[in-house]
Amino acid sequence: MERGKTPPPPPAASSSASPPPWIEPPEDVTVNILQRLGAEEKLSAQLVCSSWWKVCKDPAMWRVIDLCNPDSDSRTVKKEYVAMCRRAVDRSQGQLVDFAIDSFGDGELINYVVDRAQNLKRLKLVSCNEMSGGPFIQAVEKLRQLEELHLTMIPCIYAHHIEAIGSSCPKLKSFSYNECGSKHQLPPDSEDEDIDEGLDVNDYARAIGKCMPNLHHLQLSGYEMQDEGLEAILDGCPRLVSLDIRQCSGLALRGDLGNRCYEQIKHLMLPIDSLSRLYSSLSIWNIVNINDLDFNPDKFAFVGEDDPSDSYDCFEEYFDPFIYGSFNTDSPGLSDSDNF
Repeated sequence: MERGKTPPPPPAASSSASPPPWIEPPEDVTVNILQRLGAEEKLSAQLVCSSWWKVCKDPAMWRVIDLCNPDSDSRTVKKEYVAMCRRAVDRSQGQLVDFAIDSFGDGELINYVVDRAQNLKRLKLVSCNEMSGGPFIQAVEKLRQLEELHLTMIPCIYAHHIEAIGSSCPKLKSFSYNECGSKHQLPPDSEDEDIDEGLDVNDYARAIGKCMPNLHHLQLSGYEMQDEGLEAILDGCPRLVSLDIRQCSGLALRGDLGNRCYEQIKHLMLPIDSLSRLYSSLSIWNIVNINDLDFNPDKFAFVGEDDPSDSYDCFEEYFDPFIYGSFNTDSPGLSDSDNF
Protein backbone atom coordinates (compact mmCIF):
# COMPACT_ATOMS: atom_id res chain seq x y z
CA MET A 1 0.00 0.00 0.00
CA GLU A 2 1.29 3.40 -0.95
CA ARG A 3 2.30 5.70 1.89
CA GLY A 4 -0.31 8.31 2.79
CA LYS A 5 -3.28 6.43 1.38
CA THR A 6 -6.19 5.42 3.63
CA PRO A 7 -6.84 1.65 3.73
CA PRO A 8 -10.17 0.61 2.19
CA PRO A 9 -13.03 -0.10 4.64
CA PRO A 10 -13.90 -3.76 5.34
CA PRO A 11 -16.69 -5.17 3.19
CA ALA A 12 -20.16 -4.63 4.68
CA ALA A 13 -21.90 -7.71 6.00
CA SER A 14 -24.56 -8.99 3.68
CA SER A 15 -28.05 -8.35 4.99
CA SER A 16 -29.14 -11.69 3.55
CA ALA A 17 -26.55 -13.70 5.52
CA SER A 18 -27.98 -16.55 7.62
CA PRO A 19 -27.96 -16.07 11.41
CA PRO A 20 -25.53 -18.21 13.41
CA PRO A 21 -26.94 -21.71 14.09
CA TRP A 22 -27.12 -21.09 17.85
CA ILE A 23 -29.48 -18.12 17.33
CA GLU A 24 -32.25 -20.13 15.64
CA PRO A 25 -31.76 -23.91 16.19
CA PRO A 26 -33.85 -26.36 14.16
CA GLU A 27 -37.40 -26.72 15.41
CA ASP A 28 -36.89 -30.35 16.46
CA VAL A 29 -33.99 -29.27 18.71
CA THR A 30 -36.13 -26.54 20.27
CA VAL A 31 -38.94 -29.04 20.84
CA ASN A 32 -36.52 -31.49 22.46
CA ILE A 33 -35.27 -28.79 24.83
CA LEU A 34 -38.63 -27.31 25.78
CA GLN A 35 -40.36 -30.63 26.33
CA ARG A 36 -37.91 -31.32 29.15
CA LEU A 37 -39.21 -28.33 31.08
CA GLY A 38 -41.96 -28.61 33.65
CA ALA A 39 -45.38 -27.11 32.98
CA GLU A 40 -44.62 -23.99 35.03
CA GLU A 41 -41.35 -23.37 33.16
CA LYS A 42 -43.03 -23.93 29.77
CA LEU A 43 -45.71 -21.37 30.56
CA SER A 44 -42.91 -18.86 31.08
CA ALA A 45 -40.73 -20.07 28.20
CA GLN A 46 -43.50 -19.55 25.65
CA LEU A 47 -43.18 -15.78 26.22
CA VAL A 48 -39.45 -15.64 25.36
CA CYS A 49 -39.74 -15.39 21.58
CA SER A 50 -42.07 -16.14 18.68
CA SER A 51 -40.40 -19.46 17.81
CA TRP A 52 -40.78 -20.74 21.38
CA TRP A 53 -44.36 -19.52 21.44
CA LYS A 54 -45.04 -21.50 18.26
CA VAL A 55 -43.51 -24.67 19.71
CA CYS A 56 -45.39 -24.33 23.00
CA LYS A 57 -48.71 -23.98 21.18
CA ASP A 58 -48.44 -27.62 20.09
CA PRO A 59 -50.81 -29.67 22.30
CA ALA A 60 -48.29 -32.53 22.29
CA MET A 61 -46.01 -30.37 24.46
CA TRP A 62 -48.58 -30.62 27.25
CA ARG A 63 -49.15 -34.37 27.36
CA VAL A 64 -47.30 -34.39 30.70
CA ILE A 65 -48.18 -31.80 33.37
CA ASP A 66 -46.46 -31.83 36.78
CA LEU A 67 -46.94 -28.85 39.11
CA CYS A 68 -45.74 -28.46 42.69
CA ASN A 69 -46.73 -25.52 44.88
CA PRO A 70 -43.69 -24.45 46.95
CA ASP A 71 -45.79 -22.43 49.41
CA SER A 72 -48.61 -24.67 50.57
CA ASP A 73 -49.60 -22.27 53.39
CA SER A 74 -50.50 -19.35 51.13
CA ARG A 75 -54.04 -19.34 49.74
CA THR A 76 -53.01 -16.69 47.20
CA VAL A 77 -50.23 -18.90 45.86
CA LYS A 78 -52.60 -21.87 45.73
CA LYS A 79 -55.02 -19.86 43.59
CA GLU A 80 -52.17 -18.90 41.28
CA TYR A 81 -51.21 -22.54 40.83
CA VAL A 82 -54.81 -23.53 40.16
CA ALA A 83 -55.01 -20.88 37.43
CA MET A 84 -51.64 -21.99 36.04
CA CYS A 85 -52.80 -25.61 36.04
CA ARG A 86 -55.97 -24.76 34.13
CA ARG A 87 -53.98 -22.88 31.48
CA ALA A 88 -51.64 -25.84 31.01
CA VAL A 89 -54.55 -28.30 30.74
CA ASP A 90 -56.27 -26.06 28.20
CA ARG A 91 -53.06 -26.03 26.15
CA SER A 92 -53.14 -29.85 25.95
CA GLN A 93 -56.44 -29.83 24.00
CA GLY A 94 -57.34 -33.31 25.18
CA GLN A 95 -53.90 -34.89 24.69
CA LEU A 96 -52.97 -34.90 28.39
CA VAL A 97 -52.02 -38.41 29.56
CA ASP A 98 -49.83 -37.82 32.65
CA PHE A 99 -50.97 -35.38 35.36
CA ALA A 100 -49.46 -34.68 38.78
CA ILE A 101 -50.02 -31.92 41.35
CA ASP A 102 -48.52 -31.33 44.77
CA SER A 103 -49.81 -29.16 47.65
CA PHE A 104 -52.77 -27.52 45.91
CA GLY A 105 -56.02 -28.42 44.19
CA ASP A 106 -59.44 -29.71 45.15
CA GLY A 107 -62.28 -31.74 43.65
CA GLU A 108 -63.33 -28.89 41.39
CA LEU A 109 -59.88 -28.70 39.81
CA ILE A 110 -59.64 -32.47 39.30
CA ASN A 111 -63.02 -32.52 37.61
CA TYR A 112 -61.89 -29.62 35.39
CA VAL A 113 -58.83 -31.63 34.38
CA VAL A 114 -60.67 -34.90 33.81
CA ASP A 115 -63.38 -33.27 31.69
CA ARG A 116 -60.60 -32.14 29.32
CA ALA A 117 -58.40 -35.23 29.54
CA GLN A 118 -60.49 -38.37 29.63
CA ASN A 119 -57.65 -40.39 28.07
CA LEU A 120 -55.51 -39.76 31.14
CA LYS A 121 -53.30 -42.75 31.93
CA ARG A 122 -51.35 -41.58 34.97
CA LEU A 123 -52.65 -39.47 37.87
CA LYS A 124 -50.61 -38.49 40.90
CA LEU A 125 -51.89 -36.33 43.77
CA VAL A 126 -49.77 -35.31 46.77
CA SER A 127 -50.89 -33.34 49.85
CA CYS A 128 -54.10 -32.07 48.30
CA ASN A 129 -55.61 -31.27 51.68
CA GLU A 130 -58.71 -29.63 50.25
CA MET A 131 -59.64 -32.73 48.30
CA SER A 132 -62.76 -34.58 49.46
CA GLY A 133 -63.70 -38.10 48.52
CA GLY A 134 -66.98 -37.49 46.70
CA PRO A 135 -65.80 -35.02 44.00
CA PHE A 136 -62.56 -36.95 43.57
CA ILE A 137 -64.41 -40.20 42.85
CA GLN A 138 -66.77 -38.41 40.47
CA ALA A 139 -63.70 -37.41 38.47
CA VAL A 140 -61.91 -40.77 38.59
CA GLU A 141 -65.05 -42.61 37.44
CA LYS A 142 -64.56 -40.94 34.04
CA LEU A 143 -61.01 -42.26 33.61
CA ARG A 144 -61.56 -45.61 31.93
CA GLN A 145 -58.03 -45.55 30.44
CA LEU A 146 -56.21 -44.91 33.73
CA GLU A 147 -53.22 -47.21 34.29
CA GLU A 148 -51.50 -45.56 37.27
CA LEU A 149 -52.97 -43.82 40.31
CA HIS A 150 -50.74 -42.55 43.11
CA LEU A 151 -52.14 -40.79 46.19
CA THR A 152 -50.10 -39.51 49.11
CA MET A 153 -51.38 -37.57 52.12
CA ILE A 154 -54.87 -37.24 50.62
CA PRO A 155 -57.62 -37.02 53.28
CA CYS A 156 -61.08 -38.52 53.00
CA ILE A 157 -60.27 -41.51 50.78
CA TYR A 158 -61.96 -44.55 52.30
CA ALA A 159 -62.51 -48.20 51.47
CA HIS A 160 -65.68 -47.58 49.46
CA HIS A 161 -63.76 -45.00 47.41
CA ILE A 162 -61.09 -47.60 46.69
CA GLU A 163 -63.81 -49.95 45.45
CA ALA A 164 -65.19 -47.22 43.19
CA ILE A 165 -61.72 -46.57 41.77
CA GLY A 166 -61.16 -50.25 41.01
CA SER A 167 -64.59 -50.66 39.41
CA SER A 168 -64.19 -47.53 37.27
CA CYS A 169 -60.59 -48.11 36.14
CA PRO A 170 -60.31 -51.68 34.79
CA LYS A 171 -56.88 -50.99 33.24
CA LEU A 172 -55.30 -49.90 36.53
CA LYS A 173 -51.90 -51.58 36.93
CA SER A 174 -50.09 -49.41 39.48
CA PHE A 175 -51.71 -48.07 42.63
CA SER A 176 -50.28 -46.38 45.69
CA TYR A 177 -52.09 -44.87 48.64
CA ASN A 178 -49.84 -43.64 51.41
CA GLU A 179 -51.99 -42.30 54.16
CA CYS A 180 -49.28 -41.23 56.61
CA GLY A 181 -51.85 -40.21 59.19
CA SER A 182 -53.93 -38.09 56.83
CA LYS A 183 -57.25 -39.89 57.28
CA HIS A 184 -58.40 -37.70 60.13
CA GLN A 185 -57.23 -34.42 58.62
CA LEU A 186 -60.62 -33.70 57.10
CA PRO A 187 -61.25 -30.58 55.03
CA PRO A 188 -63.96 -28.14 56.13
CA ASP A 189 -67.54 -29.22 55.47
CA SER A 190 -66.46 -32.73 54.51
CA GLU A 191 -69.30 -35.10 53.86
CA ASP A 192 -67.17 -37.98 55.18
CA GLU A 193 -66.61 -36.80 58.76
CA ASP A 194 -68.18 -39.83 60.46
CA ILE A 195 -67.67 -42.47 57.84
CA ASP A 196 -64.55 -44.07 59.35
CA GLU A 197 -66.23 -44.95 62.64
CA GLY A 198 -66.35 -48.70 63.08
CA LEU A 199 -64.22 -49.48 60.03
CA ASP A 200 -62.09 -52.60 60.15
CA VAL A 201 -58.36 -52.01 59.69
CA ASN A 202 -58.41 -54.47 56.79
CA ASP A 203 -61.18 -52.74 54.81
CA TYR A 204 -58.78 -50.93 52.47
CA ALA A 205 -56.92 -54.13 51.69
CA ARG A 206 -60.17 -56.03 51.08
CA ALA A 207 -61.34 -53.30 48.71
CA ILE A 208 -58.09 -53.55 46.74
CA GLY A 209 -58.29 -57.33 46.54
CA LYS A 210 -61.92 -57.19 45.50
CA CYS A 211 -61.78 -54.50 42.80
CA MET A 212 -58.21 -54.23 41.48
CA PRO A 213 -57.45 -57.67 40.00
CA ASN A 214 -55.08 -56.39 37.30
CA LEU A 215 -52.59 -54.66 39.60
CA HIS A 216 -48.90 -55.26 38.91
CA HIS A 217 -47.52 -52.74 41.41
CA LEU A 218 -49.03 -51.83 44.78
CA GLN A 219 -47.79 -49.51 47.48
CA LEU A 220 -49.95 -49.38 50.59
CA SER A 221 -47.88 -47.90 53.39
CA GLY A 222 -48.61 -46.48 56.81
CA TYR A 223 -51.63 -48.58 57.79
CA GLU A 224 -52.58 -50.91 60.60
CA MET A 225 -53.41 -53.64 58.12
CA GLN A 226 -53.31 -57.17 59.53
CA ASP A 227 -52.41 -60.48 57.97
CA GLU A 228 -56.04 -61.01 56.96
CA GLY A 229 -55.92 -57.88 54.82
CA LEU A 230 -52.69 -58.92 53.15
CA GLU A 231 -54.20 -62.30 52.34
CA ALA A 232 -57.13 -60.52 50.65
CA ILE A 233 -54.67 -58.61 48.47
CA LEU A 234 -52.73 -61.73 47.51
CA ASP A 235 -55.95 -63.59 46.71
CA GLY A 236 -57.49 -60.77 44.66
CA CYS A 237 -54.39 -59.49 42.85
CA PRO A 238 -52.70 -62.53 41.31
CA ARG A 239 -50.65 -60.44 38.86
CA LEU A 240 -48.75 -58.48 41.51
CA VAL A 241 -45.07 -58.15 40.71
CA SER A 242 -44.08 -55.61 43.36
CA LEU A 243 -45.59 -54.90 46.78
CA ASP A 244 -44.60 -52.20 49.27
CA ILE A 245 -46.09 -52.69 52.76
CA ARG A 246 -43.65 -50.55 54.73
CA GLN A 247 -44.94 -49.18 58.02
CA CYS A 248 -47.97 -51.51 58.02
CA SER A 249 -47.76 -52.00 61.76
CA GLY A 250 -50.36 -54.74 62.18
CA LEU A 251 -48.63 -57.29 59.99
CA ALA A 252 -46.83 -60.31 61.42
CA LEU A 253 -46.07 -62.17 58.16
CA ARG A 254 -45.65 -65.45 59.99
CA GLY A 255 -46.12 -69.00 58.87
CA ASP A 256 -47.65 -69.72 55.50
CA LEU A 257 -48.40 -66.06 54.77
CA GLY A 258 -44.75 -65.09 54.92
CA ASN A 259 -43.79 -67.94 52.63
CA ARG A 260 -46.60 -67.06 50.27
CA CYS A 261 -45.37 -63.48 49.97
CA TYR A 262 -41.98 -64.74 48.97
CA GLU A 263 -43.41 -67.19 46.47
CA GLN A 264 -45.96 -64.86 44.88
CA ILE A 265 -44.28 -61.42 44.95
CA LYS A 266 -41.07 -60.93 43.04
CA HIS A 267 -40.14 -57.51 44.48
CA LEU A 268 -41.17 -56.98 48.08
CA MET A 269 -40.69 -54.18 50.60
CA LEU A 270 -41.51 -55.26 54.13
CA PRO A 271 -42.92 -53.48 57.21
CA ILE A 272 -39.53 -52.82 58.82
CA ASP A 273 -37.80 -51.71 55.62
CA SER A 274 -36.53 -48.16 55.84
CA LEU A 275 -38.33 -45.25 54.24
CA SER A 276 -34.96 -43.68 53.56
CA ARG A 277 -34.27 -41.90 50.30
CA LEU A 278 -31.65 -44.59 49.73
CA TYR A 279 -34.24 -46.51 47.71
CA SER A 280 -34.89 -43.57 45.41
CA SER A 281 -31.48 -44.06 43.80
CA LEU A 282 -32.09 -47.74 43.12
CA SER A 283 -34.10 -49.48 40.48
CA ILE A 284 -37.17 -51.07 41.99
CA TRP A 285 -36.05 -54.35 40.50
CA ASN A 286 -32.94 -54.28 42.69
CA ILE A 287 -34.54 -53.27 45.99
CA VAL A 288 -35.52 -56.73 47.19
CA ASN A 289 -34.96 -59.89 45.23
CA ILE A 290 -36.61 -62.63 47.22
CA ASN A 291 -34.67 -65.35 45.48
CA ASP A 292 -31.45 -64.06 47.05
CA LEU A 293 -32.68 -64.14 50.67
CA ASP A 294 -33.26 -66.87 53.20
CA PHE A 295 -36.76 -66.52 54.62
CA ASN A 296 -36.95 -65.98 58.36
CA PRO A 297 -40.50 -64.97 59.41
CA ASP A 298 -39.42 -63.65 62.83
CA LYS A 299 -37.25 -60.89 61.39
CA PHE A 300 -40.17 -59.40 59.45
CA ALA A 301 -42.34 -58.58 62.47
CA PHE A 302 -42.88 -54.82 62.77
CA VAL A 303 -40.66 -53.43 65.48
CA GLY A 304 -42.39 -50.07 65.83
CA GLU A 305 -39.23 -47.98 65.57
CA ASP A 306 -38.78 -45.38 62.86
CA ASP A 307 -35.50 -44.98 61.05
CA PRO A 308 -34.18 -41.46 61.89
CA SER A 309 -33.58 -40.91 58.20
CA ASP A 310 -37.09 -41.95 57.18
CA SER A 311 -38.92 -39.52 54.94
CA TYR A 312 -42.34 -39.86 53.39
CA ASP A 313 -41.01 -37.95 50.39
CA CYS A 314 -39.58 -41.22 49.09
CA PHE A 315 -43.10 -42.44 48.35
CA GLU A 316 -43.15 -40.02 45.41
CA GLU A 317 -39.79 -41.14 44.06
CA TYR A 318 -40.63 -44.81 44.46
CA PHE A 319 -43.24 -44.51 41.69
CA ASP A 320 -41.23 -42.06 39.61
CA PRO A 321 -41.40 -42.62 35.81
CA PHE A 322 -37.60 -42.91 35.78
CA ILE A 323 -38.00 -46.15 37.75
CA TYR A 324 -41.07 -47.71 36.17
CA GLY A 325 -40.86 -46.19 32.70
CA SER A 326 -43.68 -44.04 31.42
CA PHE A 327 -46.48 -45.29 29.22
CA ASN A 328 -46.36 -42.33 26.79
CA THR A 329 -43.22 -43.37 24.94
CA ASP A 330 -44.56 -42.11 21.63
CA SER A 331 -44.74 -38.46 22.69
CA PRO A 332 -42.98 -35.70 24.58
CA GLY A 333 -42.50 -36.67 28.18
CA LEU A 334 -40.45 -39.17 30.13
CA SER A 335 -39.91 -42.72 29.00
CA ASP A 336 -37.79 -45.57 30.25
CA SER A 337 -35.21 -44.73 27.61
CA ASP A 338 -34.67 -41.14 28.77
CA ASN A 339 -31.36 -40.58 30.52
CA PHE A 340 -30.73 -36.99 31.49
